Amino acid sequence: MPLYLIPVELGDTPQERVLPAYNREIILGLHYFIVEEVRSARRFLKRVDRDINIDELTFFPMGKHADAARFAEYLRPLEAGESVGVISEAGCPAVADPGADVVAIAQRKGFQVVPLVGPSSMILAVMASGLNGQSFAFNGYLPIDPADRARRLKQLETRSHEERQTQLFIETPYRNQKLFDTLCQTLRPQTRICVAAGITTADEWIHTYTVAEWKRHPLPDLSKIPAIFLIGA
Repeated sequence: MPLYLIPVELGDTPQERVLPAYNREIILGLHYFIVEEVRSARRFLKRVDRDINIDELTFFPMGKHADAARFAEYLRPLEAGESVGVISEAGCPAVADPGADVVAIAQRKGFQVVPLVGPSSMILAVMASGLNGQSFAFNGYLPIDPADRARRLKQLETRSHEERQTQLFIETPYRNQKLFDTLCQTLRPQTRICVAAGITTADEWIHTYTVAEWKRHPLPDLSKIPAIFLIGA
């Protein structure tokens, strides 16, 4: 039986806008879920079907406080002929997400892994940025120390210019403005920056300008909105 990778909305967005009806059919046939956070997974499943009986379902945690040594045990229902679903906090499981560790175990054991269609903030950001979509890299969070952060940004900028590879990274929302200011202070005037915030939600805001041009286009308040930052030649 398959291990299904189940995407979640990226924000307060109607599910029918971003998730196929087929996903609902799969979800309602599952009894075992490996989840990043149990409470949010329960809320997601209630949005899928408010009549779903949560008490009949089994949840295995895979978040940052979970015991990774137990991940192999979470796949035992597959051995017994039961399908299992993987749910992360938002977006697609196993992409910048602890679900990748579970998928790796499933692949080693020879189980079928089925990725379901849904929103990926990284892919959607690249699509809308106008930057190179043939070669790009997600770098997660940048160093917190200002000197280390500036040094890392210079490295990524050099790679983006020399290899024409778009570089993506994220920050905690309340630090979005500070990161943006650092970008404008550190990068070359001709380097392009895309800020992709609130993707697929009512707050969606995606714009790309050079560092020099951004000085004429102030950033809105993104202190509570998840954003992805992209730089490119």
